[in-house]
Formats: sequence, C-alpha cells, structure tokens
Amino acid sequence: MTADVPFEITLTAAPATAPADTKVHSAITTPEERFLSAVGVYVQHYRSHLSKSADGSLDDHLKAHAEHAAAAAANTASADLDDEDDEEETEEMLEMDPKDWKEQDHYAVLGLSKLRYRATLDDIIKGHRRKVLRHHPDKKAAQGNANDDGFFKCIQKAFEILTDPIKRRQFDSVDPEVSTEIPNAKAKGDFFEIYGPVFEREGQFSNKQPVPQLGAMDTERAEVESFYEFWYAFDSWRSFEYLDKEDVDGGGNRDDKRWIEGKNRKERAQHKKEDNHRIRTLVDQALKCDPRMAKFKEEDKTKRNAKKNARMEEERKAAETKKAAEEAAKKAAEAEAANAEELKKQRQAAHKQLKKEQRALKVLFKNSAYFVAAGATPSAAEIGAASEKLDKIIAGIHDLDALVAARTGIEAAHAAGNGMAKVDEIIAAL
Repeated sequence: MTADVPFEITLTAAPATAPADTKVHSAITTPEERFLSAVGVYVQHYRSHLSKSADGSLDDHLKAHAEHAAAAAANTASADLDDEDDEEETEEMLEMDPKDWKEQDHYAVLGLSKLRYRATLDDIIKGHRRKVLRHHPDKKAAQGNANDDGFFKCIQKAFEILTDPIKRRQFDSVDPEVSTEIPNAKAKGDFFEIYGPVFEREGQFSNKQPVPQLGAMDTERAEVESFYEFWYAFDSWRSFEYLDKEDVDGGGNRDDKRWIEGKNRKERAQHKKEDNHRIRTLVDQALKCDPRMAKFKEEDKTKRNAKKNARMEEERKAAETKKAAEEAAKKAAEAEAANAEELKKQRQAAHKQLKKEQRALKVLFKNSAYFVAAGATPSAAEIGAASEKLDKIIAGIHDLDALVAARTGIEAAHAAGNGMAKVDEIIAAL
C-alpha cells in the first residue's frame, strides 16, 4: 500500500555579501513520482537474525512477505517465465514432509540444482515464481486437491532459506550435493585434471576472493608458490549451524536452551576442525603430487650442483696451475743444477787441461835447456832466470787456448833458435 507524503523545500537566501543580481537557485526540476522501499529482503532478514522480537513480529513480517511473493507469482503470466531451465520434480520430492525441511535440497526444490551456490537472488525469485505457479494451493484446490499443500510449504521454506544471506550460507556450508571428497594420493592420471576441479570447488568457501587457480605445468614458479601459500592460510567462511540437532528456540527452559546451545557449539567446532584438517590434507597431498614442485626441486638441485661444480672446477684449475708451477719450478731448479754441474765439470776439465798445459810448458823449458846456447849446459842462474819467466807466463795466462798458443809459439821459436826471445815477447805482452 502506498501513500503520498507531502514535504516542503525552503530555498536558502543569498548571503549578504552577494551582488544584488545573484541567483542562488535558478530553478527546481519537475517533480517525478517514485516508489521507494525502506529496506530490502536481505536487510529485513539480517535484522531478524540480529534481534528476534518476543512477539515474533519480524518473523510474521517475513512470512507475510513470502505469502505476498507467492500470491504475486501465482498471478504472474506464465509467458514471463523461461521454461528452458525448468526442472521436473521427482515423486520423492513431491511427497516430502515440510517438517523435515532440513533434509530437503532447497536448490532442487526451486529448480536451481544446476546453479546451486552460483544462483543469484533473481534466479531464486524466478525459480520460486515458477514453482508457485505450478504448486500453489489455490491451483491445487481448483484441481480438486484442497489439502495438497505439503510441497508448497517446502517451496516456501526453500525460498525463506535461500533469500536469507545468513541461512543460505549455512545451507551452502553443508550442501549435500557439494562433495567433500579429496583425491586419492595414489590416483593415476593428469594431476591438473584431478586436483583443479577440487580446488575450484573448495574455493567457493573462501573469505578472500578471488581465489587463485591451480594453473598448468607451465605456470610461473612465483604463481605456484603463491597458490600454495594461499591455501595453507585458507580462511573459510564455512559454518555448520545447519547441522544443529535441535532448535535452540524450542528448548523447554533456560537451562535446556543453554545445554542444547553448548552441545551444538561443540559439534560445530568439531565439524570446523575436521573440515580444516580435510583442507590441510588436500593441500599437503597436492603439494606432494604436484609435478611442478618436482621440477622446481630438480631446477634447484641443478643450480646447486652447477655452483658446486663451478667451485670444484675452479679449485681443480687452481690445483693444476699450482702443480704445473711447482713442476716448472722443480724442472727449472733441476736444469739449473744440471747446468751448474755441467759448468763445474767443464771448469774442472778446463782447469785440468790448463794444469796439463802448464806441465807441458815446464817440460818444454826443461827439455830446451832453458833456451841457452845449443849444446851448452845452463847454469843455476840461467835456470833460475828461465824458471822465473816460466812462472810469470803461467801466472799471467789463465786461458787454455792462450796458453796452448804460447807453448806452441815458444816451441816454434826454439826450433828456429830464438826460444828465449819468444818467451820475452810473451812476457812483455802480459
């Protein structure tokens, strides 16, 4: 029911400092009629959840709203509905007892079993309208089934649950059509085809959106690590109030209510603990089976081995260089020692040859009678003078070749009869 609400608008006067021709408001737009709703369905249900009144006025309001929606749907032309997505009810569904509403699949009741948690509010309203058109009690009464309103009550309950964000989330948390199974750790087949849909299924319960995808074999390492970090810190909104065994509001007295509430709270905590453990098991198992992690480990091992091999190669080259330097130094020392030994031998041989040549020169002086006149016997003075000259030649000539040349020169001069003159010439040249 709507009513016109009159109201007045007072235009603000121009400030005193404004010029005389100033226009504060040039014109007001033409009024238009609007239909406003103070609150929506979600707000009403939320208020109902926060504060339930003792007289049940809010609950009565929600029931009235559902009945109003049902009546409006019954009066809606069927041409407005899309029958392509309509789902036929099974006999079992049509025979459900409204009292067992916790056992019913609310999405299936409204023909939304294919959409489920992806169904929008428009989808829910549309599905509700479609089902009401088919199962409204007035229509059943017209067909002769005046008392056949059980399934209609199921429809109304499903609509109540799915249009309340809190109750819908509670039902989605334990949706029997959503599997809680995780793959077998020894499952054969493509890892991404096995685990990808499972993580996508569990991602609907995440408080953090969007949820990272499992990816593929060529996904970057940073993205893969970010995926597992997200799931190891997974924050689930999943709750288990829908599985409460008894309605707290139905308790007989305050103590009974407290006992029932405590029991339900413990059971919810246990379900939550088991669900967290299930998710952790899934993530641990996926991490262990993920072929990309094996690839990353192999890459890390290769890098470590490459560094180790490079270090070992450097150490080997350094050792070889050191060994080569030591061997070269050793060979150089050996060669130097051999050269020194050879030079020593050469010096010894030269010295020996020099001594031999000196002796030969002495023998020459003696055999030549110290170069006195032919046939004469040298006197002691002559021998002493010749020996003195011989000592000068020996002391002055240290080169073997020069000494040999001096000896041969003296021999030739002696043969010519002037040996002493050659001796004097040699001494003069020293």
